[in-house]
Parts: sequence; C-alpha cells; structure tokens
Amino acid sequence: MSHPPAVALLRGINVGGKNILPMKSLTELFHQAGAEDIKTYIQSGNVVFRAAHPDKIATKVRAKILTDFSFKVPVITRSAAELATTVAANPFLQSGIDPSLLHVMFLADQSSPELIAKLDPSHSSPDEFALIGRDLYLHLPNGAARTKLTTAYFDATLKTTGTQRNWRTVLTLATMLGLPPAQQNS
Repeated sequence: MSHPPAVALLRGINVGGKNILPMKSLTELFHQAGAEDIKTYIQSGNVVFRAAHPDKIATKVRAKILTDFSFKVPVITRSAAELATTVAANPFLQSGIDPSLLHVMFLADQSSPELIAKLDPSHSSPDEFALIGRDLYLHLPNGAARTKLTTAYFDATLKTTGTQRNWRTVLTLATMLGLPPAQQNS
C-alpha cells in the first residue's frame, strides 16, 4: 500500500549562491531516508514525497544535509490534507486581492497566544499578515524584497522557524500532491 503524500519545505538552500544543494542530491537524500515517489519543484527546496512518517523523513534529511553538506537547513513538512487546508483558508483570496501579491510562511510550530500577541500589524505597512494555526498568510503589495515581514521577524517574535513560498508555488505544490483544482481556490 502506498503511503500518503506530503511536502517538505526546506529553507535557505540554493539562494544567492549559498547552501548549494543540487536537486538530484536532495532527491537521493529523501530516498535514503525512506521516502517514496519523490519529486522536486524548482531549486529552492520543495519536495513532494510519500512516507508513513513525513516528519521522521525530514529529521533524517536535515541531519544528512548537515553531515554531507556542512550546513543546517530547516525542513518543514505538511501532509496533503494540511496543505489543502492552507490553500482553502487563505483570508486574502476571499478579499479579492491579486494572488501574485500573496505568500504563505509555513511555521514549524504553532505559537502561544502570548507570543502571537507580540506581532505588530503595522510593522511593515501596507503589508498585511494573518496567522492561522501554523500558516502565516502574507499580502505584500510592495513585494517580498521590500517587506519587513521577514522570516527573521516572525521566527524571533513567534519563537519558531518558518519558510516562505509565493502563492503560485503553494498552488503548484498542491497540484503535485494530487489536490483537485476545486480545493485550491485559485
């Protein structure tokens, strides 16, 4: 029996000539960790795979990257069902905002209400964010390069680790996971 699909989102690989990790090598690391039906999407660390325990695969891959490539890489996983929920819950889509201005930051952990209360909605106006569970939705009208709503800001404030993807990438990963377009609200 085939295991359910999941996605692993690696942060900070193949960006600006740093933390170089060829997709062929990344695919092999997932294979060695026990994943099946492995597919990568673009060079920035998006891996769709099947496994009984995706988080265990992520832990093994993270350790192997450190051993083989000598750098630390956060690896955040979501099941197909979790990604379907992420796609369906985007509050900015329901507001009619241009999807090209939308991003999702996937968080490793859900933060406490006390930490969430420390987030400043005006930190990078006119940029907006909405936190729903472990998904941080971003509306960045001036672009991701100009915002102060960075992974560093959210990691420090929420005491977790996140990795960001644009909305188009999120929808592509949903398709790769086999989610029907009706579940994608595109």
